[in-house]
Amino acid sequence: MFEDKSISKIISLIQSKEVSVKEVVEYYLKRIKKYNSTLNAIVLQEDERKILDEANSIDKKDQIKEKPLAGLPMACKDLFDIEGLPSTYGYPDFKNNIAKKNSLIVDRLKKNGAIIIGKTNTAELGVGGHTTNRLFGPTSNAYNIFKSAAGSSGGAGSAVASGLLPFADGTDMMGSCRAPAAYANIYGFRPTTGLIPTDRSSENRVDNFPILTSPGCFAKTPEDMSILLDCVVGADPLDPFSISLNTSFKEHLKNKFEFSNIKVCWLSDLNGAYNFDNGIIEMCEDKLKDLNNHKLEIEPLKSKINSNDLWESWTTLRAKSIFEDTISMKIDDINKMTSQAIWEYNKGKNVKKEDIDKALKQKLDCVKKIDEMFNKYDFLILPSAQVFPFDKNLQYPDQINGKQLDTYHRWIEVFIMSSLLDLPTITVPVGFNNEGLPMGMQIIAKKSDDLKLLSFAKSYEECFNFSKIKPKLSI
Repeated sequence: MFEDKSISKIISLIQSKEVSVKEVVEYYLKRIKKYNSTLNAIVLQEDERKILDEANSIDKKDQIKEKPLAGLPMACKDLFDIEGLPSTYGYPDFKNNIAKKNSLIVDRLKKNGAIIIGKTNTAELGVGGHTTNRLFGPTSNAYNIFKSAAGSSGGAGSAVASGLLPFADGTDMMGSCRAPAAYANIYGFRPTTGLIPTDRSSENRVDNFPILTSPGCFAKTPEDMSILLDCVVGADPLDPFSISLNTSFKEHLKNKFEFSNIKVCWLSDLNGAYNFDNGIIEMCEDKLKDLNNHKLEIEPLKSKINSNDLWESWTTLRAKSIFEDTISMKIDDINKMTSQAIWEYNKGKNVKKEDIDKALKQKLDCVKKIDEMFNKYDFLILPSAQVFPFDKNLQYPDQINGKQLDTYHRWIEVFIMSSLLDLPTITVPVGFNNEGLPMGMQIIAKKSDDLKLLSFAKSYEECFNFSKIKPKLSI
């Protein structure tokens, strides 16, 4: 009934009372029952009776038009707190860690009318680019259930691609929204830091230490995404770094966007620094040629950015950040964590002030070079993954094209530019390889150009209609 309808159309049908909230919720619950046992995208769910009672309650009230999300069901990443549900982070020792209050993003979703039905799967403790953990197991790729959904927000990406949820939240540190979107033929967004606020009231922040993680989101189309974004963005007193926009995403997308007024830079493999599976670069370049036919000016460029500086700065700051997070979680035995989390903890434990100072200087040098590029270009473009979806039973790929990788996360190095330099970035689909596996590319904007970035993505979707391509789901 709702399979071919946009989210804005479903909301319109609810608000005009042509359909009930209960009918919409039942539709999504039926899809979850039918497909989630294979996908393992949603790992914790509220009692169905409770969900339907909430839907009935909304139908009886006369406030639907005041609620932009109009009773739509949503599941939040299992790194966010939902009062009364466990916040497990996929870590076995936290399986009974019941949240006492909602995360800020959850409160905003509920305030805007969403029905929170449960949690989406994540990489264990949120560390690693593949959604698997010892508590719930791996999430399957919507286009091939034997392959990875990427991560760490892979549960959300797979759920949206499969139509189990209308759209979804996520978090992005090292591509955790961008990679799952590439693996799911959907759009995944990491915004400018602070645009989606998070409660930092209990954080013990070190002066000048950058924020590396941002809440983000997934949707089948940028237009759908704008509905969700407008409900969760904006300054909040709980987040001193939070910011507001001067207009809404939905309103901004009404403005006509002309590719002919835009100039983009194709960074390819960043001067040979990044290794890719065969076919990924070519798929992105084919789509760029198509965009060129739409009068978009595209220029390949050898970047002045030093990839070693990016990597050294990122790995130092990331490890220190994860080390501090691990301490705050009060994990009783570090050796019970995954090898990836232990790697970060041990590296972070040994990071000294002079290491942080060096990392911040390297970051600043990269920022200056990026600013020079944005004086000439509107957007920068990189692929959204270095490998195609891989065996979901692996912890992570240890080689690319036969080249052995030196760390557990070198295969997601392509994401660190945006994360380290705080550049809003959206993954857009580019198609499928010969094995039917999806891929995407990152459109990177300068800081605070989030509205312009989503407008570009909307025009991109209007050109190629990737949202019309849907996975053939298995039961």
